[in-house]
This record gives sequence, structure tokens and C-alpha cells, in this order.
Amino acid sequence: MNVGRSPGELPLRERAVAIGTFDGVHVGHRRVLEAAVAASGAASVVTFDPHPRTASGTPTPLLTTLERRLELLAAAGIEDTLVVRLDEALADGGADQLAATVLRPFGARVVVGREGARFGRERLGDLRALAALGLDVRPVPLVEGVSSQRIRQLVAAGELGAAARLLGRPVEVEGVVHEGDRRGRLLGFPTANLGVADEMLVPPYGIYAGATRGHRAAISIGVNPHFGGGERRLEAFLLDYEGDLYGERLVVELWARLREERAFTDEAALVTQIVQDVAEARKAARPA
Repeated sequence: MNVGRSPGELPLRERAVAIGTFDGVHVGHRRVLEAAVAASGAASVVTFDPHPRTASGTPTPLLTTLERRLELLAAAGIEDTLVVRLDEALADGGADQLAATVLRPFGARVVVGREGARFGRERLGDLRALAALGLDVRPVPLVEGVSSQRIRQLVAAGELGAAARLLGRPVEVEGVVHEGDRRGRLLGFPTANLGVADEMLVPPYGIYAGATRGHRAAISIGVNPHFGGGERRLEAFLLDYEGDLYGERLVVELWARLREERAFTDEAALVTQIVQDVAEARKAARPA
């Protein structure tokens, strides 16, 4: 998939353009993407970074990084994606500005979006306004009960199974592996320590079963209370894996929450519990 930050960075051709933020690329988003793929013209996306709410001064925890969002859009059959920064002119300009500066220069002939989608100053712009400008606009019915905001609520509450059903895949956390304090290695369970961006949504503290890089994993999210930690850490122990992951980007699926994090009477008790966690991670079922 080709990605550009301005229309001129991508070839001009007739396009069926799905427009939206697409945070999470959930099952509702995929209905919109399917409509773009089914229409005549190159299946394309116009998406926004940063998130429009963040751009307007209301920071919103994200389900997916931009890099992961683009991967998921490509997997859905999108050929080209235009990543737009929602500046003041575009935010205030409404349908006219969006069509003139983004959609028409991008070659949009068909525009698809979810029913009720709104944009621009005071969210007064909508798909009907784009249709009035001569674009072939095709609203896609909402998938009842599915929205990025609802998924955020479920993830924040630790309801991973329910969130996975709305996403159409397991909840994920993502980051680049950096060097930790090596306590896991000393205990016999070397972990990959992920640096997760501050704007990303992370589930509640606890121990989770999941997978990454084709390996099941036992994942710890929290502050390592046994060692008196105070800074949030996300550590993944990859089962049956040997190798150096420093500097690598990992997308870690979270399948189930196994338990709360807690301190132990001694390291022997901690190791015994980790052995049990690993056994539970081997048995866990992947949701969705």
C-alpha cells in the first residue's frame, strides 16, 4: 500500500475513497473499507493523524498506532492511503475545504463513510454536504454497538473478550523492545520490555496470556510491585523463543487476563507463580 501526507505524493487516479480516522480498524470500519474496495476506482483511504479530538485539544487514548492502522488498512485491501493533518483551516472549512484541498486533488470520485459521520467546524459538515458538491457519496450503515469509543471503554475495563468481538481480532499493545533491568532473565524467564507511547491505551495492570511473533506469551502490565517498582512497564515472556529482540517492534495480542499483579513473600514464591502463569498462557484460547 502506498502512503502519502499530501495528495501530490500519490499518483492521481480515479478513486473510491473511504474517509475516517479508523482508530482500531474495527468491524464497523471494515464495512466502510469493504464498500470502498467494492466500488469502481482505486480503493483508497483518507485518514487523520493526530486524532481529530487530540487536534482539537481533547487528547484521546488510541487503540492503534498510525503504523499499525496502516498495516490493517493494507490488509483490508486498500491500495493508497492519504494521512491528513487536521489543521485549523481544514477543521474550520467544512465540506468545501475538505473537497477542494483533499478529496478532489486525491482523485476521489466515490466517497464512502459511516452514516452520520460529521466533520469540520462545530461538526456541521457531513456526507450530504459532500454529495451536494457533486461527489458520488455512499453512506455505510453503522454496525450496531460498535465504535472506537466503546472499544476503548471495554479495554480500559479489562473486558478483552468483548473488545475483541468488536475489533474482529484480539486487543493489541505495541512498542519497541528496550533494555530492562534483566530481573526476568535472572529468574529464568527473560522478558521483552516494550516502550509503549504515552498516547496508546493500555489495559489494566495485571498478568495476561497472549501472543506475538508466532509465539504464545505471558505478559505483565504494571509496576512490578514485588520489586517495589513505581513506573509502568509492559513485559512479554515469549514461550519457546530464543533470541535477541532489542530494538524490534512488537505487536502483542492480549487474549485473557490471568490475574492481578502482586508482591510475593520471596523470589521462590514469585517463580512458582510465574510457572503457573506460563502454564495458563499455554492453555489460553485466542479470542475473536
